[in-house]
Amino acid sequence: MNTIITTMMIMPIVMKINQMVKREEKKLKTSELNYLKKILEDRKIQILKNINSVHTELYQLGSCKLNDEGDQATINNNSRVDDLIVRKQQQELKNINIALGKVKSGEYGTCAMCGIDIGLERLKVKPHAIYCIACREISERT
Repeated sequence: MNTIITTMMIMPIVMKINQMVKREEKKLKTSELNYLKKILEDRKIQILKNINSVHTELYQLGSCKLNDEGDQATINNNSRVDDLIVRKQQQELKNINIALGKVKSGEYGTCAMCGIDIGLERLKVKPHAIYCIACREISERT
C-alpha cells in the first residue's frame, strides 16, 4: 500500500519535471525498432541456449559416480550457482518476451509509469527496459 501511495504522490512530480526539462525523445524510427527487435530476439536465443546448456550439464553431473563427499559438495555448490544463474536468465527472458509483445502491439519504447518515450540510447543499453531513467529510479526506491 505504501508503494502505491508513494508512486501516486511522486508521479505528478516526475511528469512536471519531464515537462520542465522538455524531454524531446522521439518515437523510434522503423530502422531503430528493427535494430532493437533483432537485439531482443538474438538475446532470447542466447538465453535459451544458456538455460539448455545448464540443464544438460546438471543432468550429466547427476549421472556421474562420485568418489567422496568433497565431490558431492562441489557438485551441490555448482548446482546452486547454476540454479541462480538460470533464474536470473529466466527473468530476463520473461522481460524480453514482454518487450517483444510490446513491439508487436506498438507500445515498445514507452515508459510504463509516466508514458513518455524511453529513448533510443537507454534502449540500446537495455532493450527490455520498461521505465525511463527518472521512473526507474523511483521504481527502485519504492
